[in-house]
Amino acid sequence: MIRLAIIFLAISSPAAAQQTDKFRLPAGCDAYLTVQDRSCSVDHHFRCDTDPSGHQRRVSFDEEGMTYLGMIDAETQWIQSFHARAGSTERLAPAPNDPASFSQLIATGRDDYDFVTLSDKYGPTHFKGTDTLTGRDVEIDGVVLQETAFQITATTPDGTVLWTSQGNEFISRDWQMFVSGTGTTTTPTDSFEKDDTPVEFIYPGEPGFLSTRPKHGCGVMLSAAPHIVGDHT
Repeated sequence: MIRLAIIFLAISSPAAAQQTDKFRLPAGCDAYLTVQDRSCSVDHHFRCDTDPSGHQRRVSFDEEGMTYLGMIDAETQWIQSFHARAGSTERLAPAPNDPASFSQLIATGRDDYDFVTLSDKYGPTHFKGTDTLTGRDVEIDGVVLQETAFQITATTPDGTVLWTSQGNEFISRDWQMFVSGTGTTTTPTDSFEKDDTPVEFIYPGEPGFLSTRPKHGCGVMLSAAPHIVGDHT
């Protein structure tokens, strides 16, 4: 993950941006989807030959460059994440109390999870939450997604609440992943709204595939959300 992060940071540097606005995948990796979000962000979903079966990665860009690089497994567990602006990396701690399970969510309509991530900068963080299918299907840019309701709390090892978040996301059974939506994150001192709902799904060979330039919601003053470790997608 660190090696890939260094490569991606080099690609997303101002000098590289002057040369091309297309994301260049490392050798052995293959992208299958670009998502332009409402919040001036563009995401690229890809898989690499060296990763375990079922794992997939996402890299995200805003107007200033790369913001995030993450990897999930087939059950959408957060395996590793790199936050470019914070310069922090975290990984899933071994033996979660209740691992996140995409299969459980699809089979029963609800998945509870309870796990810890280990960050080189922030130390361990305990996550506990729930994803629930609302029963509502939503079509965006020709793609039918299933809506979820989520709630999650992040705490320190001694139980101090770092933040809580709740809202609605989506899942894609075909892509075996979560798709961002809307939510509210509350810290001990403030509260922040987000709307990362997708606007466009772009496939290999289509204009805009692997573009590093976000298209929607840019130039609008957005609330400065706190650093949040982990990501569903």
